[in-house]
Amino acid sequence: MNIHPTAQVAAGARLADDVEIGPYSIIGADVSIGRGTRIGAHVVLTGDTEIGDHNRIFQFASLGDEPQDMKYAGEATRLVIGHHNTIREFCTFNRGTVQGGGVTRIGDHNWIMAYVHIAHDCQVGNHTIFANNASLAGHVSVDDWVILGGFSVVHQFCHIGAHSFLSFGSKINQSVPPYVVTAGDSARARGINTEGLRRRGYDAERIRLLKRAYKVLYRNNMSLNDSIAELQALSAQSEDIQPILDFLAATQRSFIH
Repeated sequence: MNIHPTAQVAAGARLADDVEIGPYSIIGADVSIGRGTRIGAHVVLTGDTEIGDHNRIFQFASLGDEPQDMKYAGEATRLVIGHHNTIREFCTFNRGTVQGGGVTRIGDHNWIMAYVHIAHDCQVGNHTIFANNASLAGHVSVDDWVILGGFSVVHQFCHIGAHSFLSFGSKINQSVPPYVVTAGDSARARGINTEGLRRRGYDAERIRLLKRAYKVLYRNNMSLNDSIAELQALSAQSEDIQPILDFLAATQRSFIH
């Protein structure tokens, strides 16, 4: 291990043999850090926090501290971070609460820029990008391949569907279906994330069918039940429609229009 002499690592901390800890960082007794992970200077890792393999955590991040929830009364809760994540300067990730299942969870291969806040009980998938100053309130779910633009903010209990794109400064107070682009101070749906899907290998026919699904959901002036029925029929032509149906079945809040 390469631990700077000014770092403070508690006796109970569990560190893989090749972990690097930078100057003046503080690692709590209930923290575990996987192999190949590098911790920068002045980082604070505390609470019951599990960090996987090959993560890069930059200076002044604070991960695993108590949730910012007035109901929290010192219960044992956790923060779990997966593998191959980049977490930039001044990020703050809080542990869960017993009311929300007890775990805040970050998946794998996420690119999280400076000053991002992820609150208690959030569930973040894989391959996401959080631009500078993006923030999640408590109990938010973010699925795989989502991009949050700079200064975008998400209200508690919202669900952000896979491959969606939240433009700069989006204020999200309703859930966002998969594949949808949002924009605006009070954000609205603006279409399908065509460019992002192309970059991930979606061909023209797959994107065409997703645009049809978007029209069913947003432009045909149908009831939600009728939209779901038409989407179910469309799913026979494309398995990409099923995530939209799953989202509509699972979301706890109304979705953005």
